[in-house]
Amino acid sequence: MKLGLNIGYFGTAVADDFTIISTVEDLGYDSVWTAEAYGSDALTPLAWIAAKTERIKIGSAVFQMPARTPAMTAMSAATLDVMSNGRFLLGLGVSGPQVVEGWHGRPYGKPLGVTREYVAILRKIFAREEPVTFDGDYFQLPYTAQGATGLGKPLKIMQKPKNPDLPILIAAIGPRNVQLTAEIADGWLPVFLSPDRVAEMYGSLLTEGFSLSSEANKADRFEIAPTVQALVTDDLDHGRMTMKPFLALYIGGMGAKGTNFYNDLAHRYGYGEVADKIQDLYLSGKKTEAVQSVPDSLVDELCLVGPKERIADRMDAWRDAGVTTMILATTDINTLRVMAEITL
Repeated sequence: MKLGLNIGYFGTAVADDFTIISTVEDLGYDSVWTAEAYGSDALTPLAWIAAKTERIKIGSAVFQMPARTPAMTAMSAATLDVMSNGRFLLGLGVSGPQVVEGWHGRPYGKPLGVTREYVAILRKIFAREEPVTFDGDYFQLPYTAQGATGLGKPLKIMQKPKNPDLPILIAAIGPRNVQLTAEIADGWLPVFLSPDRVAEMYGSLLTEGFSLSSEANKADRFEIAPTVQALVTDDLDHGRMTMKPFLALYIGGMGAKGTNFYNDLAHRYGYGEVADKIQDLYLSGKKTEAVQSVPDSLVDELCLVGPKERIADRMDAWRDAGVTTMILATTDINTLRVMAEITL
């Protein structure tokens, strides 16, 4: 199993102190990832990180598909890949209705169809075999619909990636999204993954997706790279409490009531009643109570927290679940060092 680091939304703490990234590169971590929502973007920090590192891969977790056309994403990916000497990992996600329609001003649409067409266009662009044309339900190249000038022409990207097999990974939560990811992508970026439930909940979906792919033996090279909150501490109760605000935010506040994919996931894990309680509290402004309502058992299932020995024992479950890269969400240097000792 490889290790990665997710620094999340780019903030001043990391911008002012590069120690955490230089440390994980020295420790042998495989990758470092950035995120975006409606604040800092994920692209610009990756260029900065690439310029200050030599070996570690740089990944987007994730670029929001509604924020960029497929062609713009391909241009950015190719540029970052050349700038990093072939170290770029392209992570994509559809985001959610509140951000897509409220921030980007685009219809949320049907994410499965959008994702399939988006990735297909990226593959054609990266292949550089011919000028790109595409006639889909959501994307047309050249554009010929209402309002078009009729002057559009098929083009071939000028800047080719350094890595001819630039990997595409998709953040997916729902069952059909996971199956589609296994079919069309090179890897899966799950969040709040329970290693104990992978075989039961996702095994058949991944297998079906692989069977629909045109690639032979795809399962052998498919990346499963969850982002996992981690903290090495002898104070287990305190450690659990540091995990709960993040879980409460996503389960309770990341999406409208009835359209929160993380809340839906908690339901599928069997925490439906408590998930609804967390959401009700969070959306009514009672965030402290929402945090306190997150059960210890859910923290233990989704996060790595506690003394070194406890975490080392728990790592077997992640390996057995088929995880190829564990992307750690932590700013604690000691935790990053201990995880390297345990895993690498």
